[in-house]
Amino acid sequence: MAVLIYHLKIIASMMKVFLILFWTANFIQLNIPQAAGVQVFPPVNFTLTVSALAQVLLQWKPNPNQEQKNYTIRYDVKILSPVPEEYDTKKTHSIRTAALHNGFSAHVRTLLLHNELQMRSHWVKEKLPPPPGAPETSVTNLSCVTRISISSTVSLHCTWLPGQEAPEDTKYFLFYRYEMYTEECQDYIKDKWNRNTECRFSVTHIDPEEVDSLIVIHINGSSKYAAIKPFQQLFNQNAIEKVNVPRNVTVFLQQNDLLATWEKPISPFPKECFEYEFYLFNLKSGNKQILKIPVNDFRLRIDVTSRYSVQIRANHHICCTRGFWSDWSEIIYVGQNKLENSTVWILAVLCVSTCCTFLLVAIICKKTHVWSKLFPPIPAPSSKFRDLFPNNYERARSCTSETETEFSSFAEDLYCNALDDSVF
Repeated sequence: MAVLIYHLKIIASMMKVFLILFWTANFIQLNIPQAAGVQVFPPVNFTLTVSALAQVLLQWKPNPNQEQKNYTIRYDVKILSPVPEEYDTKKTHSIRTAALHNGFSAHVRTLLLHNELQMRSHWVKEKLPPPPGAPETSVTNLSCVTRISISSTVSLHCTWLPGQEAPEDTKYFLFYRYEMYTEECQDYIKDKWNRNTECRFSVTHIDPEEVDSLIVIHINGSSKYAAIKPFQQLFNQNAIEKVNVPRNVTVFLQQNDLLATWEKPISPFPKECFEYEFYLFNLKSGNKQILKIPVNDFRLRIDVTSRYSVQIRANHHICCTRGFWSDWSEIIYVGQNKLENSTVWILAVLCVSTCCTFLLVAIICKKTHVWSKLFPPIPAPSSKFRDLFPNNYERARSCTSETETEFSSFAEDLYCNALDDSVF
């Protein structure tokens, strides 16, 4: 009896599940009017066209066989390369910016919407082949930096390395595109093989107030010995910006605290968009600190017996993508090493006093002829045989008196020596 009741319960549970599934199926079928008879057709005339540097225009047309009554038609777009991406659109065209030196591939299909139901066609595929060129002849290690001037113009500086297989006669040419404006570089720097490896634009059409817009860099080349493969790269304009140095940095001491204030760098962005690094170096102990500061002023308790050097640099913080940190501001010194300072002054005073004393003594000695008194000249010995040579005695005496004087000429000494030799 118990077994029979158990089986009846199982059958009842199965009946409930069956009824639920049956009701759900009927409900769905009621909400798909003529769904079984509707066919979803893929788009036609799908094309990919390069409309600008690193820009592709995707175009297609609705299938003329597609039934549109009571349905909403959209299109699924899938970018396969170079960067995978999926999105849907009501339009029959789409523009995408991408580096095209390795080609471009995309799919599109029709999406039929009715209430909460979605029906899709199969994919239509199209691709762009890579541009021609020998392998490893395109540039490598491309990097670019922008700077905003005080007049709110933007400069651009790019560097790169030649491809490993690029012949020595290769000439590279750089173009940049910002929105719809394209410009070729006119100011190159060359390597030892006379190949362009750097480019500078002192003024560009880059808008410094735009946020996270793309800068397209395109570099192609030419050679007598090989086809040079072009290269493209996309840069976020804020990510490659070399931020300017903070302005009007002021540092001073207030009792036991160090206070610093400064102004934001030259930029169209407000001061809230920047963060700062505060570099503090204790010249007495050698300790270094780098502190992140989100505002334009700073206070820090320090050792007032030490001398410090201070520098500040800036970067984007909130309003846009972080760029390159600015250079450090000029070094500002504050405080003094009191013990070392007094020692230096004592040594300086001693040195000056000693020098003055020696100079004074030297002047006094020169004025009073102290040196001649302390070190008198040595007199010449007298001649014991003066009477034996009366004719030459006076002349010998004259030479003896000449040698006793403090200042005598070299010629006279030679003459006296000669007489002495003749006498003795």
